[in-house]
Amino acid sequence: MSETSPRLFVVSPHFDDAVFSCGALMAAHPDAAVCTVFAAPPEHPMHTEWDMKAGFADSHDAIHARTVEDDNALDVLDAIPLRMPFRDCQYADSPSIDRLAAALEETIYRSTANVLLMPLGLFHPDHQLVYEACCELVPRLSHLAWFAYAEAIHRCQPGVVDARLADLSKRGIVATPAQPWARFALDDERRDALKREAVSAYGSQLRAFGADGYGDVFGDERFWSLNVTRRGLGRH
Repeated sequence: MSETSPRLFVVSPHFDDAVFSCGALMAAHPDAAVCTVFAAPPEHPMHTEWDMKAGFADSHDAIHARTVEDDNALDVLDAIPLRMPFRDCQYADSPSIDRLAAALEETIYRSTANVLLMPLGLFHPDHQLVYEACCELVPRLSHLAWFAYAEAIHRCQPGVVDARLADLSKRGIVATPAQPWARFALDDERRDALKREAVSAYGSQLRAFGADGYGDVFGDERFWSLNVTRRGLGRH
């Protein structure tokens, strides 16, 4: 990677979101940093419906196995894992927006990234929380290039993407459709093959979604460049 190439920092609510939603992009940009927000187990083992569907005995077993899956997936894409000490909402211990924004800002500053990708925050409460925290940071870190991505699977729900783009506009953030990888020399077939291999590493999550529940992860990845038009609008 040349000195003029962007270094990506992908904010991923859960272990699989970055690869499911941005895996082809990351395949074209080796050395991307993937920051998984909800990567910590609860203090004591818990039993949740999702973890059981994924085949785990308890939450500690789930987080350990999912970390290994994530390591394997990111290794395929030559990406670097970063993990934050926050807990998935299914473990009933979500951080505040301010706390999460502060921790994300510190993590970004410690990285060498100059291109940041945030989720649109579609449907899932954890995704929505990460979206809110990132929206706090876009104006504060406007010297960096920001992009939003539509989360795979969740983006299939009618109207959710348009609603989120409208919300960004109300915050004074203009979202323009973009293709961040357009100028990079990696053919489509190779890029898609790498993404498929990386997706396959998340065996527990594919099991939980079911055979007919995750086909959208192989659909077109969708991105928007973000630019701040006015400041001081406050939190929505």
